[in-house]
Amino acid sequence: MAGHHQHHDFAGDSLIDAARTALLDQGEQWTGMRADVFEALAHCDKPASAYDIAENVGRERGKRVAANSVYRILDLFVRTNLARRVESANAYIANSHPGCRHDCIFLICDSCGAATHIDNDRLTGALREAARAAGFADVRPVVEIRGRCGDCDVGESEA
Repeated sequence: MAGHHQHHDFAGDSLIDAARTALLDQGEQWTGMRADVFEALAHCDKPASAYDIAENVGRERGKRVAANSVYRILDLFVRTNLARRVESANAYIANSHPGCRHDCIFLICDSCGAATHIDNDRLTGALREAARAAGFADVRPVVEIRGRCGDCDVGESEA
């Protein structure tokens, strides 16, 4: 389909391995805390806040983990393409293809909170071009579409 590209999506242990490799390839360290934060994020079935992740990591480690530490790690993950920030929810989601750089369009369910991303380089490319034409540099489109996912919409129509 025009405007789309192909990439390999990872899940489970292969996602964690791909994230570690991508981070190391960018000259960053894969510390125990970074591994724990990424693993907690990768196991979330919908976007998670830094506080949710700090709580999950703290529970696994058996000691309190500061949300500020998790925020710094999540910011690193966003900069290095391991995670995406869902701006409208101030939450994060693991990037299932950390080796592929592109913009994502998020579809966010207002009922269950699930977020799915779709790729459309033609659309995000047009946004980049429009921003550059207006004098912006280093453009990173953030596109979020809110509505109800198919599962919630079906449940609503059956009620």
